Amino acid sequence: MDIDAVVVDLDGTVYLGDELLAGAREAIETLRERGYDLLFVTNNPTRSPAGYVDRLADLGVEATASEILSAGTVTAEFLADRHAADAVFAIGSDGLFTQLDDAGVTTTADPQRADVLVTSHCYQFDYEDLTHGLWALDDETAFYGTDRDLTYPDDDGREYPGSGAITRAVAGVAEREPDRVLGKPSGVMVELIADRLARPERCCIVGDSLDTDIALGERAGMATVLVLSGRTDHVAVEDAPVAPDYVLDGLADLPALLDDRGTV
Repeated sequence: MDIDAVVVDLDGTVYLGDELLAGAREAIETLRERGYDLLFVTNNPTRSPAGYVDRLADLGVEATASEILSAGTVTAEFLADRHAADAVFAIGSDGLFTQLDDAGVTTTADPQRADVLVTSHCYQFDYEDLTHGLWALDDETAFYGTDRDLTYPDDDGREYPGSGAITRAVAGVAEREPDRVLGKPSGVMVELIADRLARPERCCIVGDSLDTDIALGERAGMATVLVLSGRTDHVAVEDAPVAPDYVLDGLADLPALLDDRGTV
């Protein structure tokens, strides 16, 4: 398979918590030197593209805002396109609200005025947020989650609740499932990756999650590479319903898999 672009996950692939993973910076530099187009795609919705550029720069990794695609970006663009005239009540981080504002999405602080409810990761999520989510959801309200991640890994070796946990909490109390979940591996994410790279069939995706990264790659027709530096181990790979094309210890091993001609 001929490859000329690489889609790279962030959490668990480039870094874990606040720690850069071994060899990740060098691997990214090597891919750039060989002429691969790169797109960093994350289900973490809490930072804007500029925020991720700064985060990567702090770890010594160069990137531009146009090379970043997050669940927050996808959500903001989707709402701006599909709900331009609607009032959005969001449960999420300051970073998500910044992205919604930048995209021209109209938000409301009153859940009972909401045309749309969006649920996402929020460290301050509490009983009031759960109540407001319930109040926002009547029969006419559209309901979206930014991403499906129930948990995310940190550098202490433990998992922490993610956006998916908050979406499930609100869905449970309202007895209603979200209309769509917009991050990896959704069709909306596939469309935006294609908009940026224009050739998913010539892309390789590398990430640490079977049900988001590898599932996204399969859906888009990409070559799929699972790395064992984050949330997935060999046992999980053997038992998974979705199988990656390749399994590597970490991103550091990717340049050796992709030869100078861009084939795998």
